[in-house]
Amino acid sequence: MTANATPTPARALTVLLVSTLAFAVSFAAWMMFGVTGIPIRKELGLTGAEFGLLTATPILTGALLRLPFGIWTDRFGGRIVMTLLLTASAIPLWLSSYATQLWQFLAIGLALGMVGAVFAVGTPYVARFFPKNRGFAMGVFGAGVSGAAINMFVAPQLVNAFGWQSVPRVYAVSLLVVAALFWFIALPDPGKNANAASMRTQLRILRDPRVWKYCQYYSIVFGGFTALSIWMPQYFLNQYHFPIATAALMAACFSLPGGVLRAVGGWLSDRFGAHNVTWWVLWVAWVCLFLLSYPQTDLIIQTVRGPLAFHIGLPAWMFAALLFVLGVCFACGMASTFKYIGDDFPTNMGAVSGIVGMAGGLGGFLLPIMFGALLDVLGIPSSCFMLLYGIVWVSLILSYLTEVRRFPVMGAKAAG
Repeated sequence: MTANATPTPARALTVLLVSTLAFAVSFAAWMMFGVTGIPIRKELGLTGAEFGLLTATPILTGALLRLPFGIWTDRFGGRIVMTLLLTASAIPLWLSSYATQLWQFLAIGLALGMVGAVFAVGTPYVARFFPKNRGFAMGVFGAGVSGAAINMFVAPQLVNAFGWQSVPRVYAVSLLVVAALFWFIALPDPGKNANAASMRTQLRILRDPRVWKYCQYYSIVFGGFTALSIWMPQYFLNQYHFPIATAALMAACFSLPGGVLRAVGGWLSDRFGAHNVTWWVLWVAWVCLFLLSYPQTDLIIQTVRGPLAFHIGLPAWMFAALLFVLGVCFACGMASTFKYIGDDFPTNMGAVSGIVGMAGGLGGFLLPIMFGALLDVLGIPSSCFMLLYGIVWVSLILSYLTEVRRFPVMGAKAAG
């Protein structure tokens, strides 16, 4: 197929599936420290802030590289950029299994973090094969974030059986296998443009205030999803005293729907519009985070019959159920944000998706560090949810000021 030929639906579906596979495997590798960081933290005696930095370091590189990789995808095509990125990422991933000191983990983590830029490559590449059903296609491709759940299932088993060093080695080999599959199965990019505008020219899109608004949305739905995906295994381990395998499975209650149901978010965005989906997603997430923020509390009331003790706190099953709902919200929010981008910037999707993806990745980098710092200062495990609660509140205010005052919450665009 030539670069400008119209792909058949079957071939477009092939591109979507193999791209989603590449994204899922890449995301599992990107989230690796969420599980392997637990035994590493024990070995090195890390504080909460140091553990947050360890888990977040790969997120930083993945965030920063999303912008150039998105622009390179517009210029050279998604097939070649994706293949090279997957292959190059396997090298630092393998080397991380030999690290023994925190600075080594941080240095190698910066290098292996490039695998997180896969999303900025796949988003414009896949979108160009589905001009009429872009929201659904973005939702299916975005389901690759279920790699976070795959990591929760696979990594603990490898850690228990062969030690944490086996996880990066298995993931590195997996990336090379997927890179080979992608090269032979994926199709040439129908929208690549070797004469595309320079990076400086494309960055002029930053003058559009809508880009900054979408960055803020994505920093909470994707950044929050990424941060909680790597933070929740140790949360269940310390708060509910589960073994590492059980803690990871409980954490998958959040990361699995956050990935698998993203396609549903894409369909809803096509059906009801990106604004309506985003508005309701933020409200439901706000309620969930309010409940998750309440710390385990013991109360003693002095009565005429003596002291009466009460315990207020979420049991593990209810906590996991709320995380599940929150994961669904973030999944729909991620899909609706990129529906916004596809609708508003169809000719600059590589640059805009790179910018917005970078903002989401930076959120995923900063939040775990902030989680750890708050835990060290306050000593309250649920302080991570308190922080996210405040950020979602800011997003709701922004959405109201820029859109809700001018549009009905559900239905057609207001007249005038």
